Amino acid sequence: MGLGLEQCAQAGLPPEANTRRPMMTAAHLTVAHCGEVSALTLGLPASAAIPEQKGTLPKGLFVAKAPVSSKLKQRLVNDIASITMLALLRPANTAMGAGSGKMPEVLVIGLRVNTPGIPVEVIDLIAGQRKSGIVFVCVHEGESEGAVREECALAVRRNVPVRAGHVPITKVFSGEWRPSGEVTLELPEGNADGGAKTMDDLWDSLCAQAILDSADGANLDARIARRDQIVTLKAAEEKLSRDHQRAKNPAQRNEIYAKLHKIRTQLAQLEQ
Repeated sequence: MGLGLEQCAQAGLPPEANTRRPMMTAAHLTVAHCGEVSALTLGLPASAAIPEQKGTLPKGLFVAKAPVSSKLKQRLVNDIASITMLALLRPANTAMGAGSGKMPEVLVIGLRVNTPGIPVEVIDLIAGQRKSGIVFVCVHEGESEGAVREECALAVRRNVPVRAGHVPITKVFSGEWRPSGEVTLELPEGNADGGAKTMDDLWDSLCAQAILDSADGANLDARIARRDQIVTLKAAEEKLSRDHQRAKNPAQRNEIYAKLHKIRTQLAQLEQ
C-alpha cells in the first residue's frame, strides 16, 4: 500500500542549502517541515527534501484501506496534530549502492504530536503500510526550566531477530526527547576498505541513530539486545539491593547477596 510517491518529488534546492546545522532561512521555508524540523535542519541532502506544498500527508490516507480499531483512530485524531513527509532517501540522492534490494528507499516522516509520549501504535500503523524503511521524527512542545521549547525524538519500526521458520516480529524503537535544533541524521560514509555503502547500511545506520544515538549500524541487533539486557539487569540489581537492605534473616541476606553478586558480574561483562 503506497503513500503517494508523487509527493516525493525532489525539492530542487541549490547546493548551498545543504548545510549541517542551518538556521531557518528562506530556503528552509520552501521544503516540508514539521515544526522547526526539516530535511535540511536534519542535515540531509537538499535533493532528498520534499517540497513544502507536497509534504502534508492526510491522516485518512493511513486508515482508508487498512483495518483500524476505533481506539487507534481516536489516537490518530487526538494524539497526532499533523503528518508530514520530510525526505525521501534513495541511491540517487545518497550515493548509496542498491545493496540487497530489500531497502530501495527510506522515508523520513515528521509527526507533530500533542502528547509527550512516542505514538507507538500510530507509528506501527504507518510503517506497516510500506515495505521500505521509515524514520519517524516526532516533534512536540516540551518544558525545560520553566520555558517552553520544541523537542524532537527519532523512532523506527524494525524487525526483531527470530529463529528460522518463525513468524517475523516487528517492534517500534525510539530515542530520547532532545531540543529540535540538536537532532540530526548522518549518512554513512564508505567502508574502510574503500567499498561503497548500500541502502541496507543506510537503514541500519539510521536505526542505530534513532535507537542507540550512534551512527554505527554494524551488528545492530546484537547491540540492541545487549542494551536491553543491561537495562533488565540494572532493574534487577536495584530491586535486589533494596531486598538485601530490608532482609533481617542472615541466611536470606546471604541468598540475596549471592544473586546480587551474579547480576553485578554479568553487568560488568556486558559493559566492558
